[in-house]
Amino acid sequence: MELFEDLVLTCADQYPLSARFYPQQGPKKMTPVLICPATGVTKWFYHSFATWLAEQGFAVLVFDFRGIGASLHGKLKDSDASIQDWGQLDIPAAIDALLEKTGATHVNLLGHSAGGQLLGIVPNYNKVKNLVAVSGSTGHVKGLKGKTKFLAPVMFNVIFPISRIIKGYGTTKFIGMGEDLPKNVAKQWAQFCSRPGYIFNALGKTIFEDYHQEIRIPITVLWSSDDEIATEANVKDLIRLYPNAQTKMIELVPSKFHHQTIGHMNMFKKSHQNLWPVLAAALIP
Repeated sequence: MELFEDLVLTCADQYPLSARFYPQQGPKKMTPVLICPATGVTKWFYHSFATWLAEQGFAVLVFDFRGIGASLHGKLKDSDASIQDWGQLDIPAAIDALLEKTGATHVNLLGHSAGGQLLGIVPNYNKVKNLVAVSGSTGHVKGLKGKTKFLAPVMFNVIFPISRIIKGYGTTKFIGMGEDLPKNVAKQWAQFCSRPGYIFNALGKTIFEDYHQEIRIPITVLWSSDDEIATEANVKDLIRLYPNAQTKMIELVPSKFHHQTIGHMNMFKKSHQNLWPVLAAALIP
């Protein structure tokens, strides 16, 4: 059996997304897992973890959000992609594609950072059985810590506005913050993180369909004690957006897993694969 299959997903607005499907390996069938990436992170970053999940009995789909990686079509400066497009169009298409590939009725959504922040605006949220938000939080600037507390305001208030004018997009790659971003993604990222509540800052302005109150599934947030973005305060800020969900917070301390650091990104790296059973356990609440 092939370890993966490359797919093209079609969103409701006909936008094509690049995706990769990992069939379940072995006889034990689990609820399939949709991996939703962090801001500016491509599906390739999750390859090792997705392969491992498939070996544990999970069928897995991971994709690039529009405007990112192989889901960028044309020049970045011409992309009109936005974060709300990711939640209202991209994630719904990925959910339906995974259900079609597997014949399942529901998916587990494993979202990394931004990928775990958007379920409240996903119209087919009722097809999600369980949300696991890895390094999930609202990213509110006042809740940040370490060097990110100082870097984020500079990125949001100086780098993004200037690069938007000069280049036509948000430059992030040169400061090690993932792929460069479509201008509207960069603009919304700055807006959403400027106040508590993240996506709540767009409700009634550019987003008019809100499902946060309707969501009653288990939601587990896993974050590291040394994460400068998903701090305890920002994790709690995310949890409060789902008042009727069954929420759980799990803090990982690097030293307990024999690591010097875990941070915001390392949970998916092979160097930290001793954390993967913790993530997989959260998929079976």
